[in-house]
Amino acid sequence: MRRIRLKLHVFGSSLLSSYWNGAATYYRGIYKYLHVRGHEIVFYEPDAFERQRHRDIERAPYATSVIYRNHAELERCLAAAAQADVLIKHSGIGVEDAFLDGALIEAARAAGEDRRLAVYWDVDSPATLSDLWSRRDARLLKCLPDYDLVLTYGGGARVIREYLALGARACYPIYNGLDPETHFPVSPDSRWRAKMSFLGHRLPDREERVQRFFFQTARALPQFTFLLGGEGWRDLPMPANVIYAGHVGCADHNVANSSAETVLNINRSSMADYGYSPPTRIFEAAGAAACVISDHWDGLEQFFSPGEEIFQIEDRLQLQSLLQTLTPERARQMGERMHRRALLEHSYEQRARLAESILIRRGARPHQPWLIEAA
Repeated sequence: MRRIRLKLHVFGSSLLSSYWNGAATYYRGIYKYLHVRGHEIVFYEPDAFERQRHRDIERAPYATSVIYRNHAELERCLAAAAQADVLIKHSGIGVEDAFLDGALIEAARAAGEDRRLAVYWDVDSPATLSDLWSRRDARLLKCLPDYDLVLTYGGGARVIREYLALGARACYPIYNGLDPETHFPVSPDSRWRAKMSFLGHRLPDREERVQRFFFQTARALPQFTFLLGGEGWRDLPMPANVIYAGHVGCADHNVANSSAETVLNINRSSMADYGYSPPTRIFEAAGAAACVISDHWDGLEQFFSPGEEIFQIEDRLQLQSLLQTLTPERARQMGERMHRRALLEHSYEQRARLAESILIRRGARPHQPWLIEAA
């Protein structure tokens, strides 16, 4: 039996830094396990938004990281990527996105008839689709039919329908998952102890929901301690029982999730509206066997069983009542059940297998003999 080994060249926001970059955990899980399956990964990222000054890791052993600092360096990256078997452009890089949307297609076609597979991999489908429907992102809308396929961070059937309606040839969700080698239970640390914690950067379509579910709940329950992590919240007035941790790097996620009695998930409004988009923090917390409380969004039951493996709340009063009645023992049991389910059904190893099968089915083939080896 022979295994196909592919050379994947990827343009994304950052593999090395999670600073203002919620997709970092997703990138790391997907590309780590694609590498485990024998594929070669080159990941291009810009020196932007101070991410390189706030790296979580200096290098990823499963990928070659290339950092570009200006347009000339980006052009050289594209020239190198033209030699790959699969070229991937992720959404939301934040630097020259419109240019890259079209330039990646041109790089994939540089080999003529022996063209490479061009993939648009969306890590924020609601935002991207909103721009496409409003025609603000005209470059991507024009070249979308030229991509061989679209992969998405989530979104279910609605995202698939909308991408196909906008001209995509094919669209497949590749959901977030768990890397048990990265996210796992650790001993609690008193610095991170809280009745409930929430880790998430301050973003316009998240702030109102954080105010409603997190801050208002903290004010209503002064007998409990709450912990908030993430960038952008520092200038907000906070109740005395809220500990603000600032940016929480990936190295501290396990201890933060293992130390709080419950971990709150608050989806951004757009993600909640689309549904079927479990964020990375749910799987990170599941890996730590944390007791997760999530706001409502369609499709949650596809991933975890509400009331058995995860708590799902409809409003602040329901959240407040849950925290007042929840015992540490029940919280521990919920976390353990969620942990087992995540390991069984939602690993990044499984996500990588799915991504690999889609790429090969859509025509990805190695263009160099050394990329084919015995399994």
